[in-house]
Amino acid sequence: MPLVRIDVLGRDTGRLAALGRAVHEALGEVMGFPDDDRFQILTAHDGESGILRHGTYLGVRRDDGIVYVAITLREGRPAGQKQALYRRIAELAQEYAGTEPRNMFVVLTENSDADWSLGNGEAQYLV
Repeated sequence: MPLVRIDVLGRDTGRLAALGRAVHEALGEVMGFPDDDRFQILTAHDGESGILRHGTYLGVRRDDGIVYVAITLREGRPAGQKQALYRRIAELAQEYAGTEPRNMFVVLTENSDADWSLGNGEAQYLV
């Protein structure tokens, strides 16, 4: 079960929903998560009360179309699968939301079974 956070600049809720769809579908295709495993926090920043900063780190020229995607999930996926996920997210984000692949900034954070409570004050993965 991944927890996905997506941050964009601007108030285009259609774009934000399309990006959520892109990430969700990529996670299903590449990592096998079921369709009903959708836990997302989608945030639009207006440029005044909330802003996004970016640079040209490692030669990638980003602009205000940047999308930050932070995915927290349980540990254990191989590097090749993670690389395939990054590619698929970029492809679907371009297809669904018109976001250029250079503006897709994705980070995965892994943790263990004990780090999750999916409700009821229980650690369901430890059962």
